[in-house]
Amino acid sequence: MAKFKIHLLVCGGTGCRASESEALFHNLKATISEKGLENEVQVITTGCFGFCEKGPIVKVMPDNTFYTQVTPADAIEIIEEHVIKGRKVQRLLYENPETKEKVVDSKKMGFYRKQLRIALRNCGFIDPENIDEYIGRDGYMALGKCLTELTPEQVIEIMKKSGLRGRGGGGFPAGLKWEITRASKADQKYVVCNADEGDPGAFMDRSILEGDPHSVIEAMAICGYCIDASKGLVYIRAEYPLAIERLKTAIKQAREYGLLGENVLGTGFSFDIELRYGAGAFVCGEETALIHSMEGLRGEPTVKPPFPSVSGYLGKPTNVNNVETFANVPVIINRGAEWFASIGTEKSRGTKVFALAGKINNVGLIEVPMGITLREVIYEIGGGIKDGKEFKAVQTGGPSGGCLTQRHLDTPIDYDNLIAAGSMMGSGGMIVMDEDDCMVSIAKFYLDFTVEESCGRCAPCRIGNKRLIEILEKICKGEGTMDDLDNLRNLSQVIKDTSLCGLGQTSPNPVLSTMENFYEEYIAHVMDKKCPSGQCKSLLQYIIDAENCVGCTACARNCPVNAIIGERKGVHVIDQAVCIKCGACMEKCKFNAVFIK
Repeated sequence: MAKFKIHLLVCGGTGCRASESEALFHNLKATISEKGLENEVQVITTGCFGFCEKGPIVKVMPDNTFYTQVTPADAIEIIEEHVIKGRKVQRLLYENPETKEKVVDSKKMGFYRKQLRIALRNCGFIDPENIDEYIGRDGYMALGKCLTELTPEQVIEIMKKSGLRGRGGGGFPAGLKWEITRASKADQKYVVCNADEGDPGAFMDRSILEGDPHSVIEAMAICGYCIDASKGLVYIRAEYPLAIERLKTAIKQAREYGLLGENVLGTGFSFDIELRYGAGAFVCGEETALIHSMEGLRGEPTVKPPFPSVSGYLGKPTNVNNVETFANVPVIINRGAEWFASIGTEKSRGTKVFALAGKINNVGLIEVPMGITLREVIYEIGGGIKDGKEFKAVQTGGPSGGCLTQRHLDTPIDYDNLIAAGSMMGSGGMIVMDEDDCMVSIAKFYLDFTVEESCGRCAPCRIGNKRLIEILEKICKGEGTMDDLDNLRNLSQVIKDTSLCGLGQTSPNPVLSTMENFYEEYIAHVMDKKCPSGQCKSLLQYIIDAENCVGCTACARNCPVNAIIGERKGVHVIDQAVCIKCGACMEKCKFNAVFIK
C-alpha cells in the first residue's frame, strides 16, 4: 500500500456537494494523475467541516492548510502551486475580516477557536466510507472494551456518571433511559436511532451520519449490549440520500469486519442494524409517533406511560436516542465519564451541536461546550450579523423554541437556562434574525409550519393552532384588535397545557416569546396599523414624493397592475386600493421619489 506524503481532504457534505465539491474532487484526482503523483498524493472525500459559509473546503495535510470557497477550476492551481512547488495559494486562504490577514490554520479562525468537537470529532477528518479510517481514530475500541472488559451494568453506570442527556430535544438522561430499558423483561428488545431531523434550518444529525456513520453504529451496538437487544433500527428521513448511502456502506463494512451480526468480535453477543425510512413528517421526531411510523402505522403520538422503554416497537422494550446522543457514546467509554462530565455545566454536561443559520456571517455547523453564551456563539463563532446590521433575536429549538433578544445574549446555553429564558435547546437549530425581521411574521412563519406538520390527533393542536394562525394573519393584515392579543396569549397557554405530545405543547412558544419580548411590535400592528420592520405587505404604503417626482413615467410603465396615475412630466400618484405592494415602482425610480410609509 502506498504511503502518501500529502492528503487533500475535500468536504463532501450535502452543502458543499451542492457547490460542486464532487467536480472539485474529480479535478484534483485528474490533475494528480496527469502529474504522475498518484503514489504521493491522496484525495479524500470527507464529511462536513462545519464552516458552510466558506465551502467548499479543501484541507491540505500534514501542513494543515485550510482553503475556502474552492471551485473545480482551482484544482490545477492547488496541485501545481501547493503540492508541487510548496507555495500556498494565497487567494484561497481564509481572510480574517477584522485584520484582513490570511489565516492558514483553521484553529486560529474565530469560527473554530471556541469549538470543542466531540460528536463531530471525525467529520472533516476521515473518509466516512472507509471503515479503516474510523478504526484508525480509535473506532470500535469502545465496543471492544464494553464486550470484553465491562458488564452491561458497568457501562450503564459510566453513561449515568457522564451526565449525557438526550440531544434530541427532551434532554432525558441517556444512561437512565438505558437502565430503565434494561430492567424491562422481554424476549426481544430494540435499539432505535432517531434520525428524523425536521426542524427548519437544522442539519446536525444529517451531517454526523454523512461524515461519521460508524460512530452511531458503534454506539447503537454498545446500547444493544447494555439493554440486551439484538436488533437496531435507524429511522431516517428519505430526504437524506447521502446520509442513507453512507450509512448503508458503513453497516455493510461493519458486518464484513465482524462488528455487526452474529457473534460480534467472537464474544457471543449478536447485534445487527436495519434502516427504516420516514416521509418527512415533523411529528415523527416524537418517539412514539416515530415507532408507529416504523410499524407501518400513521405517525401519531400516544399518551405516556407506557414509555417505549417498557413498550415500544412491536410492543417490545425499545431504547430511542437521536444521532447526536449516540455519537457521544464511544468517546465517553474511551475517555471516561469524569472527562465528559468535566465539560459543560452542572446539569448539562458535555457539548452541543448547533446548526447556525439566518442573518449571520458564518453560517455553519458548530459544536460548543455547554455553558457558552449566546453572545460568544453569535459574535465570536458566528462572526456577527450580516451587512453590519443590528442583532434582533435568535430562535433556538426550532419551531418549538422561542425568540431570545439582546438581553439574553449573555445567557449561558444549557437546557435549564434556555427554558427559563422562554425558549428551549431542542435538537440544535439556531436561527439569527436582524433589525429587518418582523417578529409577528416570524411567529406566524413557525406556527404555519407547525399547523402543516400536526398529525391532527388531539383537538388543542389540530384546532387551536389553526385559530392562532388565523389571529396572526389578521394582525399582519392590519385587521387585528386588542382583544385578539388577549386571545393569542390565552389560547397559546391552553394549547400548551392540553396538547397530547411535545409538538402541540411547545407549538405556541414562538408566539408567547415574541409577545413577551416584542410586544410593542404587536401593538404597532394592531393600533397603528404599521409594521415597524416593513415586512408585512398589507400594512405598507408606497407613496410618491411630489417634490422629487419629475414625471418620467418609469414607475407607471413598470407597475404590473396600473396603479400609478399621472401625465408625463407631471406628478404621479399611487392608487392605494389597486397597489399590490410589489415595490417595482421604488426599484425603477431613479430620483428617489418613491418611499414606504
